[in-house]
Amino acid sequence: MLVASNRGPVSYTLDTDGEGGALRARRGGGGLVSGLSAIGPDARAVWVCAALGDGDREAVRRAGGGLLPDGDTGGQRVRMLDIDPAVHADAYNGIANSVLWFVHHMLYQTPLEPVYDAEFRRQWASYEAYNRAFAEALAEEAAEGAAVLVQDYHLCLAPGMLRALRPDLRIGHFSHTPWAPPDYFRLLPDDIAAALLNGMLGADRAAFLTRRWAAAFTACCTAVLGPDSLSDTTIGVHGLGADADFLRERAHRPDVTERMAALRAEIGAGRRTIVRVDRTELSKNIVRGLLAYRQLLDDHPEWRENVVHVAFAYPSRQDLAVYRDYTAEVRRVADDINSRYGTPGWTPVVLHVKDDFARSLAAYRLADVALVNPIRDGMNLVAKEVPVLSEEGCALVLSREAGAYEELRADAFTVNPYDVLETARALHEALSLGPEERADRAKRLAAAATALPPAQWFMDQLRALEELQPG
Repeated sequence: MLVASNRGPVSYTLDTDGEGGALRARRGGGGLVSGLSAIGPDARAVWVCAALGDGDREAVRRAGGGLLPDGDTGGQRVRMLDIDPAVHADAYNGIANSVLWFVHHMLYQTPLEPVYDAEFRRQWASYEAYNRAFAEALAEEAAEGAAVLVQDYHLCLAPGMLRALRPDLRIGHFSHTPWAPPDYFRLLPDDIAAALLNGMLGADRAAFLTRRWAAAFTACCTAVLGPDSLSDTTIGVHGLGADADFLRERAHRPDVTERMAALRAEIGAGRRTIVRVDRTELSKNIVRGLLAYRQLLDDHPEWRENVVHVAFAYPSRQDLAVYRDYTAEVRRVADDINSRYGTPGWTPVVLHVKDDFARSLAAYRLADVALVNPIRDGMNLVAKEVPVLSEEGCALVLSREAGAYEELRADAFTVNPYDVLETARALHEALSLGPEERADRAKRLAAAATALPPAQWFMDQLRALEELQPG
């Protein structure tokens, strides 16, 4: 079997400049890594991914374009593609992150954007070339009748391209994002919308994180391609859960304990905590979360000096101006709250913008309330991870637009992510829960959150694909 994704399970840095420098490999984590590990070495699985930087490209050169050294990949068989950096940048930033991400998360300011001009068409050609490179590599690597699991919006065209090259293969595509409803999806030019759908329908099976996103995809196929377009493709749903065993083991290592002590000092003794951990994606809705916290302090002065908002907003996609501007606005609003309400002994918002996984886990353990209020989110694993680790049990304030809402809504305080007043009320209710009810809710949330751990999520997809006849 094969897995294809933009980012692979290993990345490289060059210790010194030039081709003669020492390469340092860093292995990644996440659901795909856990899942691929679960099938065992006898399957001789291959992971095909893109080289993302100079270190990766040098590693590809030293491997002669073939499989990377086993010692770098934890024993996994990985083929990294050295796609021209300009082509990759156009495909990844120009199309995947600046067009497809915005469409599926419904983030466009439509009076001004999108604008599908000649520059867009030039970048679209790069997206096609990027997908073609993956399809050709997969066709070369795949044994007769192999199963191929293609991942996410970066590679929507690859299944159809691969089907044309290797009709013997069983091909699956999995979307980790939401899927836009037809009216919004059709902001795309008609031929581009059709190409994306036809590319994914080249798969034997297209799968999504929730029934809602799957239904939106099928509605788009019907609206754009016609009612018979889905006849050769099976639609599946697999909700990704938190990896409880990994989280609990990792969260009790010494570096996490050290960061817990530092956070406790920042928070102050006896105070409640509202925790959020996000990248500064536009979809994560961090600014409105801060505004809701400000509203809480306005509406309920009794919480002043008695609660701290621990907000970790790790910079994302800072090569795009709109993301840099958003990160700056997060800082500005947090600073405004601290200057307006803070006292010599109390900082209302503890904001950290430097990525630190151990510190995130420390915050999870300290959380009384978790705030997860995305505008739209394919799943949102933070909503599932915090209840697993919170030591005293946490309440969850959750956007109804998160994929996790389907599984967690019974025990969460659910909100419209645009409604700052409603979110402030939900924060007050969550903070006001008694310890016994909070702990009971957290136990039920944790049980729902871990019902489908990454290895099972992956294996369920693989089994469902292998049960199908190819083509």
